[in-house]
Amino acid sequence: MAVGDRLQGYSGRVREILKESGVEIGDEIEVEVRDETYRGILMARYELADPNYIVIKLPNGYNVGIRVEGEVKVKRIASAKKPRFIPPPKPKFKEGLPKVTIMSTGGTIASRIDYRTGGVRPALTAEDLLSIVPELSNIAEIDAKILFSIFSEDMTPELWNRMAIEVDRLIKDGVDGVIIAHGTDTMGYSAAALSFALQKPPIPIVFVGAQRSSDRPSSDAATNLIAATRVAGHAPFAEVCVVMHAWHSDDLLAVHRGTRVRKLHTSSRDAFRSVNSPPIAYVKDGKIKLNSENLNKRGSREYRFEPGFSSKAALVKFYPGMDADILEFLVEKGVRGIVLEGTGLGHVSTRIIPTIKKLHDDGIFFGMTSQCIFGRVNMRVYDTGRDLLKAGVIALDDMLPETAYVKLSWCLARARNLEEVEELMLKPIAGELGERSMPSMEVKLE
Repeated sequence: MAVGDRLQGYSGRVREILKESGVEIGDEIEVEVRDETYRGILMARYELADPNYIVIKLPNGYNVGIRVEGEVKVKRIASAKKPRFIPPPKPKFKEGLPKVTIMSTGGTIASRIDYRTGGVRPALTAEDLLSIVPELSNIAEIDAKILFSIFSEDMTPELWNRMAIEVDRLIKDGVDGVIIAHGTDTMGYSAAALSFALQKPPIPIVFVGAQRSSDRPSSDAATNLIAATRVAGHAPFAEVCVVMHAWHSDDLLAVHRGTRVRKLHTSSRDAFRSVNSPPIAYVKDGKIKLNSENLNKRGSREYRFEPGFSSKAALVKFYPGMDADILEFLVEKGVRGIVLEGTGLGHVSTRIIPTIKKLHDDGIFFGMTSQCIFGRVNMRVYDTGRDLLKAGVIALDDMLPETAYVKLSWCLARARNLEEVEELMLKPIAGELGERSMPSMEVKLE
């Protein structure tokens, strides 16, 4: 059922009654049922709720569900204007502020309630985000655009490339920072992708999302967006990063390196954490506090634009009882490289090793990461690991599985053979591999 349906959320007999009565969402109607008469505005309703109710808003402002049983009469009293959001004019910006572009790709930060399911769906445009967070006008001169509006699970290597190309265009246009509003579920993948495509950029490229949509009282959308704007416009470093809550409260937000961040909770505000490396900075009380050394500086002249991603990469999580046929199937479908998410120090079942060796000998790349959240693979400790190394598997040190998959996609788009893929995968490019983390600088919270 389309979201714009004039009887959104209604089905079955109730839908037929409303349809025959010629009414639609927003009309003032009168419902007669069981010798009772109800009058109010016909409301959209959750499609997955009990279908035998008509929902109206009474004159006192309360919504009521009317159960449809027996004979029911519905009559239109008046046609009402459908509620719609009219964004106010853009706030006036102060002179001399940095120019920041907010590029929307979709996600919860640009979503609202969906009456079909009771969940959220992409709805707000980037302009809407500006209109509901007027504080941004004191931080930067904001421009906004929609690149695409999708759920983050629909992201693809092709769309990573489109994002990278658009950000490169904005860099060449002279903006001081770019914010990418993105769904949180795959934001770590996209941040890694742009880290490889936009190496040592001259400006900050900041991914931001929300765990709760902007029309909910507990939303983190505005706080995250304000902090992201501050980083994009004023940070002394120029990194591809993710800005999200550092904990449940609104008073501290973390800036994570794009290749080191992972979503570790389904719904908590502090779902994002840096793995095997501390956050590169924090935002507290409107100030940016650095938490890492040797960051790429704003205005870098070492910028390299390296777009291009292949769809021939795969990420496979090993599990007990896994059959080697899975790997052969992927190769039959055209996959040219596989990142294995192994157990512990980097292991899979010994049953699979002969198949891995055979496929590697045929030119298929295999890289090993760990299912453990923290630490690094070490395939020289046990026989299984050593046998995997002999079979041609490359140990990917402390690289996150998701980052390794993205990097493999990037490598396959430019390497001419297996040897070049292996060489590129082991070459540190964007802080993704083998860094011995500096001691975390303490952030004073008082």
